Amino acid sequence: GGIMAALAAAAGGIHLARALPVASSALQEKKGEKQKVLILLSDTGGGHRASAKALVDAFEVLAPGKVEAEVVDVWTDHAPKPFNNFVKNYQYLAQRPLQWRLLYSFGRWGPFRRSTNEWTNFKCNKPFKTFIEESDADMIISVHPLCQFIPLRVLRSLRKTSDKQVPFVTVVTDLASAHPTWFHKDVDKCFVATEELAKMARYHGVTEEKISVHGLPIRPAFWSPITGDNKGKPGIRRSLGLDDEALAVLVVGGGDGVGGIAKVAKSIGEQLNADFYSGDKGRNGDVQMIVICGKNEEAKADLKSHDWGSLSVHVEGFTDKMSEFMAASDCIVTKAGPGTITEANIRGLPIMLSSYLPGQERGNVDFVLKGGFGSFSKNPEVIAKTVSGWLQDEESLEKMSDLSSKQGNPKATFQIAQEILDMMPSSPSSSSASLPAAAAVSSSSTKIPQATA
Repeated sequence: GGIMAALAAAAGGIHLARALPVASSALQEKKGEKQKVLILLSDTGGGHRASAKALVDAFEVLAPGKVEAEVVDVWTDHAPKPFNNFVKNYQYLAQRPLQWRLLYSFGRWGPFRRSTNEWTNFKCNKPFKTFIEESDADMIISVHPLCQFIPLRVLRSLRKTSDKQVPFVTVVTDLASAHPTWFHKDVDKCFVATEELAKMARYHGVTEEKISVHGLPIRPAFWSPITGDNKGKPGIRRSLGLDDEALAVLVVGGGDGVGGIAKVAKSIGEQLNADFYSGDKGRNGDVQMIVICGKNEEAKADLKSHDWGSLSVHVEGFTDKMSEFMAASDCIVTKAGPGTITEANIRGLPIMLSSYLPGQERGNVDFVLKGGFGSFSKNPEVIAKTVSGWLQDEESLEKMSDLSSKQGNPKATFQIAQEILDMMPSSPSSSSASLPAAAAVSSSSTKIPQATA
């Protein structure tokens, strides 16, 4: 009940008509002193920081003013050379899938993984220990596969000499496949998005009682349906300057500019023109395309100047209205990133996958295909024909939309945050207290530096 009230308040601006539960008695007992939460990551891809920010926002809704959360790229900020170059190295390898696949696969091999862990611990344990000790955290959360081994080794050492027993939890930000370094038997809790990852956690030694399956933490815009004057697809489309009656396909590039979005969008445009506007079909206004280029300014300029024929095309760069654009659309074309798939599920969109990063994203393709709510191809022409076929088959589109919706859990962020708050150092309390309406999420108690990538 409390989570549902918080959802409505945070995402819809609705005043709370009843009390929200206090997360744990520790938050009351410290009498105005905030609990310090340290969230560890490396900015190798935007999903880790997005999940961290979502958790911080949920903490503020569930326990307003009682949590001070700090999000830290621990490798960039506190590791010595060459370990502080992870972000640059990832950006290089993400553009070279074959090299990334080789490194990822080799890193899964037990002997190599263990030797690498020990070497990095030898070089990085001391600066990590200094940082963690000085942070004086009440809770440590990892949202990155490389933020388990050394921080847990540090905590093990600190627990021997301190009365303060700091809980450590992992929030896995992958969806249906993940690297083994995500899973460590010594964590106090491991949050995963799917049963596939729960099985993987068990295989790597995480015991059943430590595993929680809720879904991925997602940004506040997806915590509840869009309400108000723009409710429903026609109203949302009007608010975005789109045709309110035409079916819409949403084409999304990576927020970091990765992906061949221009070729895909142009192929879809040609196919939709051929299927909807050529010859005697005369179905003008039946279909439209939205293209979100992220930070790829070259693709944005190219697509804005492109001749789209009779097709209406709306081109955006980086946007903070992804929730609205998804709610306005009937299907989505995207790379197999876990965050975008999860958000598309919440908005009930059939998903056409156009690429994936070998390793951690391969299982996401299977997740979509086995779920029956999408397809996959790297070929722009196949992508275009598939999407156009969906838009011409209302029954199939509706069925895939229903299947996609069943995979989405908009409450996941709150469920994860609530469990974490209940683990704060003290006995959990079932008491409740009146808290102010959370129409907006405050960031006054958080430190979330921008990614340097």
